Amino acid sequence: MTSSLPITTLFLDIGGVLLTNGWDRGMRILASEKFGLDYAEMDERHHLTFDTYEEGKLRLDEYLHRVVFYQERSFSVEEFKTFMYAQSQPFPEMIELIRKLKTQHSLQVAAVSNEGRELTTYRVQQFKLGTFIDFFISSCFVHYRKPDADLYHIALDIAQVSPEQAVYIDDRAMFVEVAQGLGIQGIIHRRYETTQKALESFGLSL
Repeated sequence: MTSSLPITTLFLDIGGVLLTNGWDRGMRILASEKFGLDYAEMDERHHLTFDTYEEGKLRLDEYLHRVVFYQERSFSVEEFKTFMYAQSQPFPEMIELIRKLKTQHSLQVAAVSNEGRELTTYRVQQFKLGTFIDFFISSCFVHYRKPDADLYHIALDIAQVSPEQAVYIDDRAMFVEVAQGLGIQGIIHRRYETTQKALESFGLSL
């Protein structure tokens, strides 16, 4: 149900909405092929420790030591990190849409995302996300991960906005559902066109 109050704030996921994901299954498969790793073993180790990295309790080097460099390799940690960073690519249409909506409707824009510190920092700087996102509620900064509702409570507190005046955009249906359970308006992002139309239904048109 659309709120009768005007929308003043956009909460956005980064991976899958503004950019490709930071380090997903497809990227790990590519890494295993490029560097000659046993994917099944790498993936098991990843799942055992990645949540800890995303919650900001491990540095990237520590995560990689547990997942890849627990034994001697023919390539360096820096080579592997360079590959990781290179997987991030922007979705220009979505970035431009949010930029324009922010300006036209004087919106407050915040990222609400699960991501490790080094990947977050790289992506924010590389794609100049700070030029249109006002603040970043990233799991690595606040030590909570979606779908933990505390992440959304923190976003609301920092934004100083009531739930019904915020719209949250994420490509994961469960995360949108958790936000909606708190009274935040939600959009499940599938592609640019459908998200643009959904935003228009909240009075956010260009």
